[in-house]
Amino acid sequence: MSKTTTDTELPPAPDDDAAAERLSSAPVESEGPTGIGVLGWARWMWRQLTSMRVALILLFLLSLAAIPGSLIPQNGQNQFKVQTWKAQHTTVAPIYEKLQLFDVYSSVWFSAIYILLFVSLAGCIIPRTWQFVGVLRSQPPAAPRNLTRMPVHAVWRTGAAPEQVNAAAHRLLRKRGFRANLSGDSVAAEKGYLREVGNLLFHLSLFALLGGFAWASLASGTGGKLMVEGQGYSNTITQLDDFTGTRFYGNQDLDPFYLKLDDFTSKFQNTGDQMGAARQFTANVEYYEGSDESKMKKGTIEVNHPLEIGGSKVYLIGHGYAPVITVKNGKGDVVYHDVVPFLPQDANLTSTGVVKVSDYGAGPDGNRTQLGFSGFFLPTAPLSFAGTGPISLFPGDAAPELVLNAFSGDLGTDSGLPQNIYQLNTSKLTQLQQDGQPAKALLKPGQGWTLPDGYGTVTFEGYKQWASFNVSHRPGNEIALTGAVLAILGLIGSLFIQRRRIWVRAVALPGGGTQVELAGLARSESAKIAEELAELAVDLQDDAPASEEDDPVAPDEPVAPEEPGAPEEPGAPDDPAVPEDPAAEDPTAPADQNSKE
Repeated sequence: MSKTTTDTELPPAPDDDAAAERLSSAPVESEGPTGIGVLGWARWMWRQLTSMRVALILLFLLSLAAIPGSLIPQNGQNQFKVQTWKAQHTTVAPIYEKLQLFDVYSSVWFSAIYILLFVSLAGCIIPRTWQFVGVLRSQPPAAPRNLTRMPVHAVWRTGAAPEQVNAAAHRLLRKRGFRANLSGDSVAAEKGYLREVGNLLFHLSLFALLGGFAWASLASGTGGKLMVEGQGYSNTITQLDDFTGTRFYGNQDLDPFYLKLDDFTSKFQNTGDQMGAARQFTANVEYYEGSDESKMKKGTIEVNHPLEIGGSKVYLIGHGYAPVITVKNGKGDVVYHDVVPFLPQDANLTSTGVVKVSDYGAGPDGNRTQLGFSGFFLPTAPLSFAGTGPISLFPGDAAPELVLNAFSGDLGTDSGLPQNIYQLNTSKLTQLQQDGQPAKALLKPGQGWTLPDGYGTVTFEGYKQWASFNVSHRPGNEIALTGAVLAILGLIGSLFIQRRRIWVRAVALPGGGTQVELAGLARSESAKIAEELAELAVDLQDDAPASEEDDPVAPDEPVAPEEPGAPEEPGAPDDPAVPEDPAAEDPTAPADQNSKE
């Protein structure tokens, strides 16, 4: 016997997962396009790169990649800090070097991120701008059929002619800054285009910000210079302590000028909970541009207040003390006299430094030798070093003292190899002995020390202050700053300006008179559209005053004569079960073909 399937039989239940996929409106996730060829893959990758999601990811990665540049000293900002950091972290320094963490902003990986972001923004801005131009060239969308079903609307009857009402509405809307179009029996108006302008301005400003940053990376250079009070230098590669150039800015492009440090003023808080906190760092300088010394000017450089000379800015980045030391040999001849900068090691300016006497001459044994001294400068020395060692108690020079250790032998300065002037290589040196102990001395300003074994004397003459400067040439800073300001303005516009539409329709009624309908729609929920519509309705009363007749009836819902005892039709307009007209959701959607209108 054959089996017959009737209409009442249900088909086999589909798989739940398959049914869920058919019912879901979410895009189907896939690893990528398949079977579309090289051109299809390229188009898919371009769409991914220019999507908002990828742009936000790249922007997040760019901000994340900038963190090491803020935490780790950079070669382009302070070469000395980089060398000090490497000396203190010998284990990870080679790894950081390979990862380009000391040159973050010019590294390959950082450049790759902002170039991709650059391309992504360009791919997003160009089509969006073209689309916006098309919107500006087109007329506002025509009025929907059922204005009374819009979220904000107003209706009244008037004795004025429809043409007069529409013309008055068109005039009032244009006066309020709306872009209005009078067509047929209705007026369509739109306002708030600056919202999209702000959006585009924000994206273009990011483009300018990245462009300024890229230009600065390609055409900028920085140099460092440490000067003691009374010293000066010409801005040339031979007189800079360090210099980092770029592809389009080398040592031959340095701005010509002369700079001299007259004096340096430093003040620290000496009471309260913030004792020792810096209160003033001021470098008083003299400078002139070019080679004309007669154009000498005076200026001041403070923290975050650089001095601009030509196309370069001179920043104050460091400060310390420089003891004045005199060394005499056993015959009493002065073999060394100089100001020696000591480098701070802590917040209280406990400073370390070395003195290299390479021209000492013959030692007590008649053989040629050299002397080296290493030690500490303490701006405010404690009464005793017991348990703490040489350490300063305060960054100000309240009780300055100099601690020195003496060595003799070969400094290695005659080998021709470069040396760090702030470090002493003791591999070929022997520390002098005094009373069976390593020779050392604690000196106050003006005091001297007689070296053991007839090596002469060392005198701590006094001290001066030094300041280190960063000479920076960055041509893209102004563009980046302008881009940042415009980005903020564009963001404000895109957030606070509302795009909104207003429609006005005036139609003649069969029984005489005119019915006026106003409706408004905003892209975001706001009371502003209701306020504007109410103000427009009030102003329109001058040309289309409301008549004192029965309440108006929308033309799409005419009233049929009631029959006695006729039951209420289930599809009546007041029935809450009747779905809303699609035109209420989208004003540009066509009206229902079965409408009574």
